[in-house]
Amino acid sequence: MHIYEIDTPAIVIDVDVLEKNIKDMANHCQNLGIDLRGHTKSHKNPEIAKMQIEAGSKGVVCQKLGDAENMAQAGIEDILLTYNIVGKYKLRRLCKLARLTSITVTVDSLAVAQGISDQASEDGVIIGVLIEIDTGGNRTGVQSPTAAENLAKQVSNLPGLRLKGLMTYPSLISAKPVIDEAVERFINSGLSLEIISGGGTGAESVSKALGFTEHRSGSYVYEGLSRINGRGDGTDLSPQRCPLRVVTTVVSVPTRSRVIVDAGMKTFRMFPDMPYGYIIEDTNLRFDGMSVEHGQINSKNSENSYQVGDKLTIIPTYQEGVTNLHDKIFWMRNDHVERVFKNIGRGKVQ
Repeated sequence: MHIYEIDTPAIVIDVDVLEKNIKDMANHCQNLGIDLRGHTKSHKNPEIAKMQIEAGSKGVVCQKLGDAENMAQAGIEDILLTYNIVGKYKLRRLCKLARLTSITVTVDSLAVAQGISDQASEDGVIIGVLIEIDTGGNRTGVQSPTAAENLAKQVSNLPGLRLKGLMTYPSLISAKPVIDEAVERFINSGLSLEIISGGGTGAESVSKALGFTEHRSGSYVYEGLSRINGRGDGTDLSPQRCPLRVVTTVVSVPTRSRVIVDAGMKTFRMFPDMPYGYIIEDTNLRFDGMSVEHGQINSKNSENSYQVGDKLTIIPTYQEGVTNLHDKIFWMRNDHVERVFKNIGRGKVQ
């Protein structure tokens, strides 16, 4: 079946491009001499995670328990969960997950670590732990090398936990003094540095320069309009690097300069940056208007005329948000559907 025969709007993935992106990143990290840990938050798909691992990824990294559970149930054996796990219900799920696979979490406070320790002790499991240090992300993370050392010492003394090292996001070369001091403190105190984990697609060489043992990348799998616009690293950012697209149908042509497609905010994400997507069939079209269920295409610069029923395939600005909005994902090669997946990772925010 051709992708234009799919009921729209629909997510399609060009598997040839997907495979190339996964292979290229694995080779890039291998050439740098740093372990790659593929992030699943972009795609939420165990099949794609397995492709990442087969290409050379050291397990996977997830941000929510629901994603990690899906990965473990699919047989993935090494999962890093980079999120503070808080609350009895989540702690029970975490420990249940630890019986299925090797699981490591991040913590940035004794309160978080103590909760995990208590549940792990009760359930008779061991949870790996990385101390998260804030090096510019301004999200979670202890605020200094001293705080990282102190928390690591506390974690080392808690039952049910095994200290494994440090984690930060994003990898920034400006953070080198902080990282160097934290590493020195860990070494001097005899604390484990089995893993020093950095992150951010495009910052793999920075993690290597900082002395990290692994790097977490995720956006490379799907790329997106931001990649087409450029990220300044000299790589090829053509549409051929973006496997995820949304097939839409023209439902109205009210004026010569405006085409309406059947995909709006509920398809593409609420209020992304403009333009909202890159239109493959006609680069002179500009996707610059969106309401809840309508996409407004500016066609004033196009030499083509469009009719109701025509198809337009759009690379979205933000692929991760789009993935989380759809029940089904179509895999295709040469514009023909090869497989259909139920998007089991959709909405896994708990």
